[in-house]
Amino acid sequence: MIPQIIDSIERSQPRETVRVTFDDGVVLEGKVGQTIEAFLQAKQALFNAAYDTAIMGGILDGKLRELSYPIRRDGSLAPVLFSHSDGRRIYRRSLVLLLTTAVEEVFPGTGVNVGYAISGGGFYCTVTKRPPLSEAELARLAAHMHQLVEDNHPITKEIVSLEEARSYFATRGASDKLRLLEARLRDDLTLYTLRGRSDYFYGYMVPSTGYLPHFKLHHTETAFYLQYPVAESPTELREFDPETKISAVFHEAEEWLYRMGIEDIGRLNRIVRRNATQELILVAEALHEQRIAAIASTVSRQHAERGVRLVLIAGPSSSGKTTFAKRLAIQLLAHGLRPFTLELDNYFVDRDLTPRDANGNFDFEALEAVNLPLFNEHLAALVRGDAVNLPHFDFVNGKSIHGRLAQLAQNQILIIEGIHGLNPRLVYSVPRDNLFRIYISPLTALNIDMHNRVPTTDVRLLRRIVRDAATRGNDATTTLNRWESVRAGEKRNIFPYQENADAIFNSALTYELAALRPLAEPLLLQVEPKTSAHLEANRLLSFVRWVEPLAPGQRDLIPDTSLLREFIGSSILSDYHPADLQKQDQTQEIRALRQD
Repeated sequence: MIPQIIDSIERSQPRETVRVTFDDGVVLEGKVGQTIEAFLQAKQALFNAAYDTAIMGGILDGKLRELSYPIRRDGSLAPVLFSHSDGRRIYRRSLVLLLTTAVEEVFPGTGVNVGYAISGGGFYCTVTKRPPLSEAELARLAAHMHQLVEDNHPITKEIVSLEEARSYFATRGASDKLRLLEARLRDDLTLYTLRGRSDYFYGYMVPSTGYLPHFKLHHTETAFYLQYPVAESPTELREFDPETKISAVFHEAEEWLYRMGIEDIGRLNRIVRRNATQELILVAEALHEQRIAAIASTVSRQHAERGVRLVLIAGPSSSGKTTFAKRLAIQLLAHGLRPFTLELDNYFVDRDLTPRDANGNFDFEALEAVNLPLFNEHLAALVRGDAVNLPHFDFVNGKSIHGRLAQLAQNQILIIEGIHGLNPRLVYSVPRDNLFRIYISPLTALNIDMHNRVPTTDVRLLRRIVRDAATRGNDATTTLNRWESVRAGEKRNIFPYQENADAIFNSALTYELAALRPLAEPLLLQVEPKTSAHLEANRLLSFVRWVEPLAPGQRDLIPDTSLLREFIGSSILSDYHPADLQKQDQTQEIRALRQD
C-alpha cells in the first residue's frame, strides 16, 4: 500500500505562480504577489466582460480585502463592486481621504470635520481653524480634488507602531485621534497615505485616486456637503437638496454634543473610564423626555386648533418606535387626551392576496399587503365617533378575523405605528388637518473622530442584533443575513417619505454605543468565519472596539423607561399598553349600548 502511495507522489519545487478560482468557475494563474486588482482586471480583459459597476475590493477565501492586497497562495476570489454595500463604503471612505488631503494642500493649516450623512448621498462638512469657505474657495477645492483624481495618485498603506502613530498625530495637532488612541488595545495602527499625508480610517481604501471620479461639493453659508454617488445611481450624481428637516435635526444633535463637550468617541470613552456616566445618562434621557413632551404638547394644541385625531408614527428598523409610542401616549394622557393604539398589522389582507416580491416570496412590507379600503373605512368611522368592529389578523392561518369593538370619545387620539405611516397613500379617508405624522430614527451625530463617522445604520443594526438575540431567539448571523432585505424595504417604503413628517424624534442616545458594546460583541464573535455574515460582523467589531464599554454597574444607571431598554432589556414599558383599562371599559360600554 505504502509503495503505491509513494509512486503517486513526487517532490516538487515551490511554485512561482498562484491559481485564483472565481465564483463562476473560471481559474486564472499569475505570479505570486499579484494583487487582487490585477486578477480582477485580467478576468474582465480576457473574457471581454465588464462588471456592472466599478470594482472596489475583493473577497479572497471568504475575507474582505482591498484591491492592493497581494495574493500569495491559491484561493477563491469574488469582486466587491460599487453595487455592494462594502464597495460603497470603500468609495466613501477613500473620498474623505481625498477631501482631507486636498483641503490641506489648497488651504494649509486648515482642518475639516466630516459629520453626518444625509440620505440623498452626501456628508456634511465644516472647516476648522478658519472661517467657512466661500463659494469661490469651495470651487478651487473641488477643482483640485478633480485634478488629483485625473492624476491618479496612489493611496498606500502602512502599519506603524502605536507610539509612532501617537507621535505623528501629536505633531499634526490631531487631538481627536490622540483621544481615540487612548482606547487602542493593539500595539499597532494602520495608516493610509496620499501625497505624503497620512491618516487613520477604520476600513479599506481604493488603491489610487483614479477610482473616485464621481463627487460634487455643495456650498452653504457655514459649511459644505460632499456629495457621492448612491447605489441606485453609481455613475451619476442625483439632484441634491441638503437643507432638509432631517438635516435640521442633525444640526441640533451636533450642537448639543458640542455644548456637552462630547464631539467624538474619544471624549465619550474618557467619561466612561472616569466612571462619570451618571450625569451623561441622565441628561441624555432628559433630552429625550423633553422632546417627547414637546411633541405631545404640539399634538394636544393641534387637536384643539385643527382637530388632530390621528397620530402616525414611522421609522426604520430598530429606531425605538414601540417605546416612543408608549412614552408619547403617557405624555398625551398628561394633557388630558386618551390615546388609542391601532395596530396596522391587523389590517393585513388574507395570505393568498398578499403581493409577492421579485423572488416570489410574500412581501409583507408592501403597502398593498394592507387592506387599505377597510383600514380607511374604519379610520373615518372612528374619527366620526362611530363604533367599529376591528379586525384581528391570525398570523398562523393567514386570515383576517373579527377583533374587539372600538369607539373614540372626543378627547381620544388614535396612535398608529407602522412603516407606511408617512406614505400619503396610506390614509385617504381622513382630512389632512386631522393627521399628525412623526418620523423617528437614531440620527447619530457622535463620530469616531473628525474623519470617521458613525453611520446611523450601524447603530440600528447593533440595536437589532442585541434585541433579536434576547427576545426573538435569533443569533447575530440570522439578523445580519436579513439586514440587506430590511434595508431595501426601508429605502422603498420609509426614506422617500421622511420629509412628510410634522415632527421628527431623534432616538439616538449619546452613551448607547458604550451600553451596546458588551452585549453585541460576544454575539458578533459567534458568527461563523468565511461567510457573508462574518464579513459584516468583523466590520462591526472593528467599529465597536473603539468604544469603551459600560460596566454592569454603569448599565444599571440607565432608567427602566429608557428607549434603549427596548433593546437591552428590563424596560417597565414592555408590558404597558396605553389606556388599556379604558379600552376594556369602553368595549363593555359599547356592547351594553348595542344590547339596549
